[in-house]
Amino acid sequence: MANHEDEQLPPGVPPVTFAPVAPRLRRPPFWMISLLVCMVLASWVPLVLFARAKMRKSDSPRVHIIQDMGTQPRFREQQTSELFADGRADRPRIPGTVARGQAELDDHLERGFTRGADGKAAFATGFPAGVKVDDNFLKRGQLRFNTFCAPCHGIDGAGAGMFAVRSAELGTPLNPTSVHMPAVKERADGHLYNTINVGIRNMPAYGGQIGVQDRWAIVAYVRALQIAEPPVVAATPPAGGTPSNAPGQPVPSGGGGGTGSNPQGRSNDLPAGTSAAVVN
Repeated sequence: MANHEDEQLPPGVPPVTFAPVAPRLRRPPFWMISLLVCMVLASWVPLVLFARAKMRKSDSPRVHIIQDMGTQPRFREQQTSELFADGRADRPRIPGTVARGQAELDDHLERGFTRGADGKAAFATGFPAGVKVDDNFLKRGQLRFNTFCAPCHGIDGAGAGMFAVRSAELGTPLNPTSVHMPAVKERADGHLYNTINVGIRNMPAYGGQIGVQDRWAIVAYVRALQIAEPPVVAATPPAGGTPSNAPGQPVPSGGGGGTGSNPQGRSNDLPAGTSAAVVN
């Protein structure tokens, strides 16, 4: 065998040949690296400003590049306008129109009365067709009654609520009506509903605070109170004291302290002897 170590290589050929290597890019100059870093840092400045503007309070409106009807010309309340002949930006209601979903066409349900063939209105007897009287409905009426009615009429409806007692102590008695009075028992259901809705005498209207269904629920619960055992009537003043109510007027019992507490002590239950079937 020939000895390759003794062979003479052509001029310019290295003694050892390496594998081919891909060409490498040269390192960028320092000024180019510095400029790139400064540009990246500068791109963060708007983000910081946006975050700062979002967290701080300002009297100036926000920058809103794309409006999308978020900010548009509009009139403020009680502002003048040359667009209309009367110069007012606030427009009155158009006669004969109602808001969507507020037509209130059912007089029995919405107002508590019905109209006869002669067109005359009379308070309705019974509950409207859209009202289902059951035990849950009575409990809802109890909750609403205890919230809005009991402060004056008392939890038992005898007219000796805490407001009534306190007003009598101050010399300006409210004299709320007891729901157990014969005159109240004889009233139609629609009359009671109308009283809750628009008020009566010195009782204010609660129609703005109590919904239609809840008004009828209160009426059902008042009927339940009337069916239940009546409150205790003060026959004679206690020994050594004076009665808090006039003779013959109902007074609360059960140690309620004149606050109209339930004489049976069942403030969270329906009155004894009542049910949805009886009320309805």
